[in-house]
Amino acid sequence: MIGLAETEPFWMVEWNWALDGWIVAAGMLCAVASSLLGCFLVLRRMSLLGDAISHAVLPGLAAAFLISGSRSSGWMFLGAVIVGVLTALLSDWIHVRGEVDEGASMGVVFTTLFAAGLVMIVLAADKVDLDPGCVLYGAIESTPLDTWAVPIPILGSTDVPRVVVVLSIVTLINAAFVILFFKELKMATFDAELATSSGFSAKAIHYVLMTLVAVTAVASFESVGNILVVAMLVVPAATAYLLTDRLGMMIVLACVIGAACAWAGHVAAV
Repeated sequence: MIGLAETEPFWMVEWNWALDGWIVAAGMLCAVASSLLGCFLVLRRMSLLGDAISHAVLPGLAAAFLISGSRSSGWMFLGAVIVGVLTALLSDWIHVRGEVDEGASMGVVFTTLFAAGLVMIVLAADKVDLDPGCVLYGAIESTPLDTWAVPIPILGSTDVPRVVVVLSIVTLINAAFVILFFKELKMATFDAELATSSGFSAKAIHYVLMTLVAVTAVASFESVGNILVVAMLVVPAATAYLLTDRLGMMIVLACVIGAACAWAGHVAAV
């Protein structure tokens, strides 16, 4: 008779920190960067926008390759960000000019662009391995394979995964935006007319927020894919919304919840 395999409790699982540590770091950075902005999407009832942008950037990735002939992360990033921002602008334009529901306008834009992206990937399939599965689900397990030499004080030059460097920069930018423009974001979120009468443009805040959502979604693509990035934008923020009625605490809780879930997810996987 074959007995059941003995399994160790998760806290006793032996990790290879050179691999698992960087994978967890990438997942936690994705979660924190997304949660910082996701709180404002949830409060503005714009959760679908994260879904729209994360799907709509697919043609940007494909177009960047078809135009440049290269899988350079710089070209891919630029193409995806441009299409992501365009998604937000087109959705807003259709909503205002067409006088249709905001959710419907986003649905029209992102489904059209996502379909166009899939067609472009098929057209490029003979030239390069652009796997739709990698775009949808990400490849966080490959995080430690592509490293940059990063100068760190005292420690000197250290090899750090490229994805972790990029996500760290995006997280810092998002955190700086939320901290420096917290009052403006709060006013623009809860009362756009008051924000405008106070001397700053609620529209400008809106479009900067949308741009950062697009950048965050694109930066997270390689690690978690465009399906999980939607969850990272919405789920931690929505959970925090149920636990507190203070915006500052909501943002902190969302970041903690997102980071904890990213860690727990990898622990469960190994």
